Amino acid sequence: MDFCIPCNPYFPTKDMFEGLSRNLVDVLKYYPSDSDTITKELCSTLGLNPATVAMGNGSTELITWIDHLMVRESLAIPVPTFGRWTDQPLETGKRVDMYPLLETQGFRLDVESYIRFVRDRGSKVAVICNPNNPDGGYLARHEVIRMLDRLTDLDLVIVDESFIEFVDAEPYASVADQAAIRPNVIVLKSLGKNFGLHGIRFGYLISNPAIAGKIRKSVPKWNLNSFAEVIVFMLKEHMQEYQHSLRLLAHDRETMIRQLRSLTDLTVFPSQGNFVLVKLPPGKDGRDLRDYLMSEHSVFVRECGNKLGTTSQFLRLVVRPHADVQRLLIGLYTYLCAPAHPQAELLPTPQTPELLTPRPGRRHAPTA
Repeated sequence: MDFCIPCNPYFPTKDMFEGLSRNLVDVLKYYPSDSDTITKELCSTLGLNPATVAMGNGSTELITWIDHLMVRESLAIPVPTFGRWTDQPLETGKRVDMYPLLETQGFRLDVESYIRFVRDRGSKVAVICNPNNPDGGYLARHEVIRMLDRLTDLDLVIVDESFIEFVDAEPYASVADQAAIRPNVIVLKSLGKNFGLHGIRFGYLISNPAIAGKIRKSVPKWNLNSFAEVIVFMLKEHMQEYQHSLRLLAHDRETMIRQLRSLTDLTVFPSQGNFVLVKLPPGKDGRDLRDYLMSEHSVFVRECGNKLGTTSQFLRLVVRPHADVQRLLIGLYTYLCAPAHPQAELLPTPQTPELLTPRPGRRHAPTA
């Protein structure tokens, strides 16, 4: 049972997967449309101006092009966060100014402090992820706009909203509308994370037409695959199911956080993403717990020891339906609360399927 890879367990629906299966031969046999055609269809569904949108083969492709085309000298980023925002510019010789998010403050981003940090370091580009990964911390829309107003002199301000669709703290969370009219702002979106289709690889950015056009001209003409095209063309007739899936997931997140907080000495951080960050008590190590949960309960979790700004005491747990969470809770309880964690008989263990064998390449997924 996968509590590692962030996904939407309720979308796509079973009917959508069946539709994909029926069209599998054509999807694999023929070329996809060019990216402009797919972009226009996506914009029609989401109510966006195609001139302000560029699509990529996953958000990481767009991060790569943004770095190559628009990042000069330096980039500021709060940590911990999504690893590509630190790794990509470092790989191309840029200076990465890392602003530490403090555990004592729940990893919450203080806008004024971050702005002072950007000024003091002389960063040319500033990035935030909202909600942030791995903690799920959310910065209210008015605070993000205040940051954009204060950083108009920078080369670029990027708001990575890959998990914004899961936010229920306020009715309209995104600042994509601001990005479309501001001279130096990019908002990044990830359809794969929202829809739980990481294997398809598609994401998009929103910015003013000049920036979006520059990115569109640089990416390969056929950078989107046929699976991505089919999903984009299916979305319009399935948006109600998609919105319903987000409401279900928000309810699951609230329930899961409450249940995790009932475990002794486990620190649970607030989240508006489709995952929850927890910290183990002193003397407990996430690598040991990760291996125990996998071997004894067939539960796969993300230990955060290789994320800048966290340690192996931290785990990121994906939000899943209530019935699935019970197996995770049993494993955590027997590890944290029992005298010796092999005593799984302290709680009834649900029937579990065969231990999941990682697919080729799966070992790379937990770096996200």
